[in-house]
Formats: sequence, C-alpha cells, structure tokens
Amino acid sequence: MPTVPDWIARAVGSDAIKTELSVARLAEEKHLGQSGFALKSPAFQNGQELDPSFTAIEEDAVAPPLDWTAPPPGTQELVLIVEDAGSGQVHWLVWGLAGQRGKLLEGEVPPRTGKNAKGNSEWLLPDPPLGVKHLYVFQLFALDLPLTLMPGATYDDLIAGMKNHVTAVALLSTQFEGHEIEQLGDGDDFDVFD
Repeated sequence: MPTVPDWIARAVGSDAIKTELSVARLAEEKHLGQSGFALKSPAFQNGQELDPSFTAIEEDAVAPPLDWTAPPPGTQELVLIVEDAGSGQVHWLVWGLAGQRGKLLEGEVPPRTGKNAKGNSEWLLPDPPLGVKHLYVFQLFALDLPLTLMPGATYDDLIAGMKNHVTAVALLSTQFEGHEIEQLGDGDDFDVFD
C-alpha cells in the first residue's frame, strides 16, 4: 500500500485511501487550494454519502453536479479526474474545461472525456459490492497550458500531458456503500381482495 501524503489525507478527510491518487503524482501541497481554488457539489458535502441517483443502483443515473471557484490567474484549462481511493479505478476523465470559475450540471456532457476503467468515455457509475463502502475522490486540476488531447484519450495520455503543468488543485470526496437493487418479483404481488 502506498504512503499517502498527509496533506491529501487531511483534504480528503479519510483513511480509506489505499492507492496512489492522481493528485499525489501530479501536485504538491502548495497547489492545494491555491488562490482559493475550491471544488464543491450541491449534491453532497465533502466526505458524505453519494446519492444513489449518481450510482449503478438507479437505472437512469447520471454524473453528479459540481461547482468550482476561480483558479489562479493564468490558468489555461481545468482537468477533472475522479478515482476510487480504494482500488484506484478511474471513474471519470474530463478536460477542456475553461480556466475560470464554472460548473458541470447534473448529467451534463463535458467538453472532452477520456476512457474510464471500463474503457468508456463517460461517468463510470459507482457500484461497490453489497455492504462495502468505497471512497471516491474528485480531483480538479488547474493547468498553465491547454491540452491537445483528442476525446477518448487514456488515463496515461492525460497524466503525461499534465505533468509539470499543474498550478493548483481542488479536492472533493464522497462515499457510497453497495446496496441491493430493489425489484418487485412475481412472489411480491399483494392481493388486497383475499
């Protein structure tokens, strides 16, 4: 298990980090919250439970909404990487976000997306095993140059393009525990006219 830098553990507010997150590879403590750069969601507070409407539990689930403050002056582009802090599984790669204050609405399709852990260019719905809680870390990076990656790029391509160009980072985490999907079966019908 990798050593998690203290500043990342404090920012995420959990000891559930079992793998090296992208932020540990790309940023330093001085980048965290640089110039007041912050990431929030109207759907959950940092470290709180993710609503099932953003997970594999619900049939028409979508990505959660996000809001961020202005990054440092000179920012050319923002990149969002969402990872499972336990497995390292990549849930979302997003880039092409303007280097300014902004947001992604619930279910909004971002400008450019890369391949998640399943090889799709979309929000990978959290689906932990029944009764097991996973921690998901949203990492928003400010870059000092625009990326030239094409949509559908891989995680490794994205990381390579970002190296030595991060000027600030904002972190947000959420948890989700695996649930049973409730469905009515034939044996669940109730006859009120017995």
